Order: sequence, then C-alpha cells, then structure tokens
Amino acid sequence: MAGPPANPFSRKSLSGANGEWVTLPADGYDGDLPSWPLHNDPSTAEEALWMDLWRTPQAAMWAESGFERVVARYVMVTVLSEEEPTAAMLSEVRQLEDRLGLSPMALKRLQWVISEPSSGELAEVIEDDRFAGL
Repeated sequence: MAGPPANPFSRKSLSGANGEWVTLPADGYDGDLPSWPLHNDPSTAEEALWMDLWRTPQAAMWAESGFERVVARYVMVTVLSEEEPTAAMLSEVRQLEDRLGLSPMALKRLQWVISEPSSGELAEVIEDDRFAGL
C-alpha cells in the first residue's frame, strides 16, 4: 500500500478503526504529571483524583494525545457527582469514562489492552495481605 504509515495517535487509530490494538503499560504511566490545565485551582479531592488518574495505564495514551483538559473535566465532574449525584452528572461521568478508556468495555472499544504485569509487580500482588487465602 502506497503512502505514509498510519499515525498511531490519529482519531482513527485511537478509536481502533484501523484494526490495530494499542498496548498500555501495566505498571501505569511513568512520565511527568501534567499541571492542572484549567483556570480554576483544583480542590483537594480533585487534586488527589488527578494524581491517581495520571498513574493509570490509560494515561500513557492521554499524554501522547494531549487529553489533559478532558481528564481535568472528568475529574471535576466525577468529584461533583460524588458530592451531589444527579442522573445527568452520573451520565456525564460514564460518557467521559468511556472516552478515556476507564472501563473494560471502553478499553475494548478503543482497542487498548493493558500489558501483562512484570514479574516484580505480580510478586507484590501475591505477597499483599489483602490477597491472602485466595
């Protein structure tokens, strides 16, 4: 096939329309945490969620694709929905979760797969007291 190779971060590639799956790092995104991109200062709850989200495997794709503002809006809506849940707010949270690959169904739709954990990570999980007796 003639022409340039497909851009792995194009809308078509990110949606999985090109038939290729993207492997995300099981140990999460290890790059620099982006600064809060919105004009407001985040609350303590928003800041904690922001920091947690940017260590997920999905954050590797968000960083490459420049999704900082979308993630920030997800953080804001999620925190608000936990304080005063409404049907509309919960619907928005679910829709943003889908767009950001934060559910198993969304990962499949986006054709993102999380890699197998390294042997060191697996050993940590096995030794974790919460998993004793399983």
